[in-house]
Amino acid sequence: MPNPHRAEPPNRTPEPTARTVETPEPDTTTTTGTGIGTGTLIGTRTGTGTGTGTGTSPPVDDLVERRLHPVTPLRRAWAPVAVIVGWAVHDPDQAQRQLTRLTTTHLLIGLAVLIPAAALYGFLTWWFTHYAVTETELRIRTGLLFRRTAHIRLERIQAIDVTQPLLARVAGVAKLKLDVIGTGKKDELAFLGADEASALRAELLARAAGFAPETAHEVGEAPARQLLRVQPGVLAVSLLLTGATWGTLLAAAVVPTLLWLATHNLWTVLATALPLVGAAGARSAGRFVGEYDWTVAESPDGLRIDHGLLDRAHETVPPGRVQTVRLVEPLLWRRRRWVRVELDVAGSSNSVLLPVAPRDVAEAVVARVLPGVVVPTRPELSRPPRRAARCRPLWWRGHGLAVTDAVFAARYGLLRRSLALVPHAKVQSVRLTQGPWRRALRLADVHVDTGANKTVTARLRDAEEAAELLRSQAERSRTGRRDAPPDRWMA
Repeated sequence: MPNPHRAEPPNRTPEPTARTVETPEPDTTTTTGTGIGTGTLIGTRTGTGTGTGTGTSPPVDDLVERRLHPVTPLRRAWAPVAVIVGWAVHDPDQAQRQLTRLTTTHLLIGLAVLIPAAALYGFLTWWFTHYAVTETELRIRTGLLFRRTAHIRLERIQAIDVTQPLLARVAGVAKLKLDVIGTGKKDELAFLGADEASALRAELLARAAGFAPETAHEVGEAPARQLLRVQPGVLAVSLLLTGATWGTLLAAAVVPTLLWLATHNLWTVLATALPLVGAAGARSAGRFVGEYDWTVAESPDGLRIDHGLLDRAHETVPPGRVQTVRLVEPLLWRRRRWVRVELDVAGSSNSVLLPVAPRDVAEAVVARVLPGVVVPTRPELSRPPRRAARCRPLWWRGHGLAVTDAVFAARYGLLRRSLALVPHAKVQSVRLTQGPWRRALRLADVHVDTGANKTVTARLRDAEEAAELLRSQAERSRTGRRDAPPDRWMA
């Protein structure tokens, strides 16, 4: 049985981004009810003012609520139709029997009832959806029968993304998505006018940065300076040189051939080959469409990422919230010195910073995300001792470790190398694990846990080196959090 040891850095803060939370209020408050007095529930007012009505949010009577774009009912009207389609897909035999019993008259009557009902549902859900911005929070009020009011505190917002699916781009609308600390999924406002979505995003960022409400509208979106744009040709070549694509194509060639030799059944071969070829094409084509025209720009509120061929996305990597940066180097990319940069952001779904870029350019962008961090070179990464080959023959050479004044850097992978960088200030805990076989070989693994619920592991280290690393990393994490700048928008 493994014998794990665990060391917690002293003075560990409970907040995922290593920042002390001064308010006991939850990230998002959900309230249901019918309102008091006016018959409409606006939300719980924050503040402690008495007599004069002072507090952290304006009086309820002065709260200006806004509605979504009028095209929103068309999107929500599909919900009743989707329920019927879902039932038909779930039980196709029963659905077919019911359809055979219906006459043309019954079908026309059903459509005459279903279409107005769906339109009415879409209109009512749009009519009863409002949002408002106060000095400290964004409030979203929804619900037809059961009312729900979400209070999203501005300082808890991780990122604000603007996305435009293909049909939304045609209609001139956009979806506003918010990453909030402590929530499992994004809150969203769908849909707003494209200009309104950009203006609301700028207003929320300005208020979160501390601008007064009366001047937040005038601040506008912070200026951005473009750092990198991935050319479509480079992206296409990088996808063709990805091992997963060639592996799937190789399987599509080998497996059907073996099946033909074993069965001589053409339908069996086609039933196996077509899905494999389709999977390889869909994987590469899907990534190309999603990562098309990838642009990275720098602004005071973080790094901005724009991408997408059909569905256009405008995302932001918030400053100070990045927990881990990974430089991924597939085997077929090494000759061109290309890398892919991935991220772990606490509470956010943004996971890719650069789909493909030259290594020196990627390291310059990483320096923007992690100020003061220099990516360790290959000679600076120490390998495990040679006796580690008894645990992982040949593959032990792919592991490496470097600890600098700024980051904990661990490399793994022999064919597809990945170098993970964790700033000391983002380390939540350090663990040492050592199984029976590794105890006999005097080897151990050191695991570093981050605020994004991810773990970076330095594997197959010498046992004495691992024990010392366990103690020293806990101290580095404590001092790193103490000296780290505040995680604020536009800091």
